[in-house]
Amino acid sequence: MVQTILILTANPQGTSQLRLDQEARDIGEGLQRAKHRDQFILEQKWAVRPRDIQRAMLDINPSIIHFSGHGTGDEGLVFEDETGSAKLVDGEALAGLFELFSEQVECVVLNGCYSEVQAEAIAQHVNYVIGMKKAIPDKAAIEFAVGFYDALGAGKPVEFAHKFGCAAIRLAGIPQQLTPVLKKKPNINEKENLPQKQLSVTNEPASETFQELTDSDREIITELLIRSGRAEYSARKALCIRIGVEANQLGFLTQSTDADFALQLISYLYSTDDQQALGKICKELEVVFKRGKYAADLESIKSKLKT
Repeated sequence: MVQTILILTANPQGTSQLRLDQEARDIGEGLQRAKHRDQFILEQKWAVRPRDIQRAMLDINPSIIHFSGHGTGDEGLVFEDETGSAKLVDGEALAGLFELFSEQVECVVLNGCYSEVQAEAIAQHVNYVIGMKKAIPDKAAIEFAVGFYDALGAGKPVEFAHKFGCAAIRLAGIPQQLTPVLKKKPNINEKENLPQKQLSVTNEPASETFQELTDSDREIITELLIRSGRAEYSARKALCIRIGVEANQLGFLTQSTDADFALQLISYLYSTDDQQALGKICKELEVVFKRGKYAADLESIKSKLKT
């Protein structure tokens, strides 16, 4: 089934200028060369006012909605009014609108600073919503968006695409890979949701492990893996052997920095739901950080893994 992606942009007068044109262009170019490009239609609305959102929902019937612009946290996302000035729209107002279209809208991406609060509200009605838990620089926002839609265009489900977008930020050398957060509708049926049937042509199982681990947990494991020296080039193959991972399956084993290797290894174990390997990494780190502030964090993370 063909899916329609609706990009909504707003950069009102008096707000800092964003590269919204580059973001939209790069998303479009990525989808044009994607393996499953025929399954997606891209629609764009610029300098969006609240009224324009309502009309676009009725006229375009999107499956995926992508907002690109400014966010202010609790006060709302920044759209435009009739004069081109800033007009704030809070999460509850957006959630109320999207609730009316919850049968057709499968995913909402809020690519603006501090938009996590709006994502929380919208996720009460929409299966998947991505927001930003803090400020995100222009380049990081673009890298995430391009990576996210590249993954969807390759036939990956939303959860994988979110992780892929986060990895794209880190691979670009930007330390914002944990800023985009994925919120899911309460009691979502993982086996019957549309990302597995329509937004993806593959049937990759959803990970249960990382529904329990928080972003902070993942950040701690990645950081300590780097600090421990086990992500250094000379130590990588030995680490893979100890945690039970085939090193020749990891294309990033040799051509990556220590930080990138650590991030991609954790992301790989995340996508394959290899809880046993994650538990073994925690045990490795406990040897190094058995005393100090991280010991309790590692113990907590281990307790969440079904090992």
